[in-house]
Amino acid sequence: MLSRDEYLAAWARWHGGTDPAASRLVRGWLTAAYTLARPVAGLPPVVATAVGLLVAVASVGPALAGGYWLLAAGVLVGLSGLLDSLDGALAIATGRASRRGYVLDSAVDRLTEAAYAAALWAAGAPGWLAVVFGALCWLPDYLRARAGQAGVAETGDISVWERPTRVAMTGMTLVGAGVVAGAGSDVPAVVVTTGTAVGALLGVVAVAQLGRAIRRALAD
Repeated sequence: MLSRDEYLAAWARWHGGTDPAASRLVRGWLTAAYTLARPVAGLPPVVATAVGLLVAVASVGPALAGGYWLLAAGVLVGLSGLLDSLDGALAIATGRASRRGYVLDSAVDRLTEAAYAAALWAAGAPGWLAVVFGALCWLPDYLRARAGQAGVAETGDISVWERPTRVAMTGMTLVGAGVVAGAGSDVPAVVVTTGTAVGALLGVVAVAQLGRAIRRALAD
């Protein structure tokens, strides 16, 4: 199994040269995934991928229930994010990474983010805002993929709206709403709407960051 530094370097190669050291959150998230992967190195990465998706979808149930169940929804979102990172750590650190697995993992990421948006809507965010949130989870990675098809080898530094940030924002928003569930029926919905709006704003900033980096790369 690769060392942690070797794993981070290999992760960067699989992600368009993006340096995880540019963000403490991303580096810490990847380090946590690598640490979790070490004792289960023999586990097929696809198992972690599938379980992560199921856990993300399961978060919608307690979000619909509302009240203190929102705490469970937030925990499930965080767990799904860790499982998603675990599959990548298992694949890369054990030398089992493949183009097929990379595409599958990216597709499942988008499905889990759709589940996050659905959980936020179920918890009280306006439907249109939840849709915008979900779209802005997808758009940065779509831009990176299209830039790669256009021959761009690197897409700049890590943005403010990478996957760990999306998971953390969704999970903390739902947990925060659960914490204040006893303060009044409208308070959790306000917390969820605010968190969803902040996430969407970060998505807009990330698209601008990536757009600028990709434009420079395409001009060279």
